[in-house]
Amino acid sequence: MKTSIPPQELMRSGHLACQGCGATLAMRYALKGLGEKTVFVIPACCWTILAGPAPKSSIDLPVLHSPFAAAAAAATGVKAGLVARGDRETMVVAWAGDGGTFDIGLQALSGAAERDENFLYVCYDNEAYMNTGVQRSGGTPEGSWTMSTPGARGSPRPKKDLDAIVLAHHIPYFATATPAYAEDMTRKFAKARAVKGFRFIRVLSPCPPGWKSDPKDSVRLSRLAVQTGLFRLYEVENGVARVNVPVPRRKPVGDYLRAQGRFKGLTPEMEQRMQRGVDALWDGVGK
Repeated sequence: MKTSIPPQELMRSGHLACQGCGATLAMRYALKGLGEKTVFVIPACCWTILAGPAPKSSIDLPVLHSPFAAAAAAATGVKAGLVARGDRETMVVAWAGDGGTFDIGLQALSGAAERDENFLYVCYDNEAYMNTGVQRSGGTPEGSWTMSTPGARGSPRPKKDLDAIVLAHHIPYFATATPAYAEDMTRKFAKARAVKGFRFIRVLSPCPPGWKSDPKDSVRLSRLAVQTGLFRLYEVENGVARVNVPVPRRKPVGDYLRAQGRFKGLTPEMEQRMQRGVDALWDGVGK
């Protein structure tokens, strides 16, 4: 079967990730859409480690490691520096986890989005601070176990609606993606490269140790998140929203939740409430 995914690989074998790491799949497909002439700015997160030490990095592109809170600010400076040297072609990408995006880096992210800085911000969202031992972040869903949500019922708070926060800045391009839909994901990164101004992509990235799932199930879980309606694949371009993968016959959310040990404390009532929330969301946006 012929696909539209470029065959060129900019990510090498020998990275330092866990087996089944969704963030490495995300990086691989992102690079296929972005291509060469790209610079990464990475704050504290799993990818601070996964790339490996220079000169033996697992990606064939320059990487600047920034402070936890400053990925968007550092990316702004890198882009300005490139332009000052006459280089307007090189793409600057801030690549951060959910902790560095939903929480610690939100101020810098908001400032760059409000100024419409000319770079791409990517949040690979594995729904907790996985690099430091699975602590709850603003991206952790309700009912999910983490090391900092003691008790049988997991996180007591719903996941922060980061999409709504970012879209409130009226940026030129916003999208969601996940590695199970590789062509959709690669296309969105290629599109983001061509857009001018502030772009944002949130990638759902399964984490086997944190999600307490089997490493072989990472792509399956990515697909189930979409098929159950818990994670919508959509993009917003100049204010116009479009669902990229319609799900006319959604699977029950339990198919996704019960495949992960982090949700083992969910009660039937909590699962039913989550199902009602998904149903209401899709009734509002159409199928």
